[in-house]
Amino acid sequence: MTSLRIGLIGLDTSHAIAFTRLLHDTEEPFHVPGARVTLAYPGGSPDFHLSISRVDGFTKDIQEQYGVQIVETPEEVAEHSDAIMLIAADGRVHLDLFRRIASYGKPVFIDKPLALRSSEAEDIGRIAKRHAIPVMSSSSLRYAASLSEKLFKEEMGAIIGADVHGPMEIEHTQSRYFWYGIHAAEMLYAIMGSGCREVAVASTEGHDLIIGTWNDGRLGTVRGNREGNYKFGALIHRTHGSDYVDAASSGKPFYADLLEQVIPMFASGQSSLPFEQSIEVIRFLEAAEESRAIGNAVKL
Repeated sequence: MTSLRIGLIGLDTSHAIAFTRLLHDTEEPFHVPGARVTLAYPGGSPDFHLSISRVDGFTKDIQEQYGVQIVETPEEVAEHSDAIMLIAADGRVHLDLFRRIASYGKPVFIDKPLALRSSEAEDIGRIAKRHAIPVMSSSSLRYAASLSEKLFKEEMGAIIGADVHGPMEIEHTQSRYFWYGIHAAEMLYAIMGSGCREVAVASTEGHDLIIGTWNDGRLGTVRGNREGNYKFGALIHRTHGSDYVDAASSGKPFYADLLEQVIPMFASGQSSLPFEQSIEVIRFLEAAEESRAIGNAVKL
């Protein structure tokens, strides 16, 4: 079977090495078949220390360990690949990078965060529609194997709410909730689905609590911690009881869970995740930041 040629845009993140290892190393216990990374554009944001300080090291590693060709522009990646993983760590640059590659007509996965503003997320959707290309964006936590397993426990009844928790370190170039808060938000949406109508926030130095009210009256929360518990988990409430999930309990890398969704999307051109929900996740976090700023609930 012929492997898809994947091009990476953005080598300023450890995700570049993690994804490439899982795709290339057939001895890896959680190897994901069907694609190989063939070329990459390093990128990097000069005003974002965690980005610019790591790009040279990850570029060297991916070139020497996996033989990936390094190119000088995102356009070269798009021209010579079958599918693109836009994984630049800086969510501020995703729209501009997507604009540069969309006309090549290749399917695109955009790593978290899709964007830092819902208007930019919507622009990405419009550009993708104009060029008739499949696009998908998600945190790997959305597809954590232990979470996915719990979602199929329908014998406990319908889902009536959820309380998700996780670390919420703040990277100021990425606004407040988009750097780490997006992981827990993606988990919440995996459980609750689309349809949040209003968001309210309580915030202290060490913690943030985001409370979402869905159109059908269900409540879903994200608790972000900067001290204490740094694990990702969720309490899923159903009509016949509540069930806790530790996101890491399966022992399977989150990146493998994600790739098992992305590679079939590249091959088929069909994403299991509606892009409209990815836009709503960005609006959810944007509204949460607005709520924190004004001290009142904000409608989505």
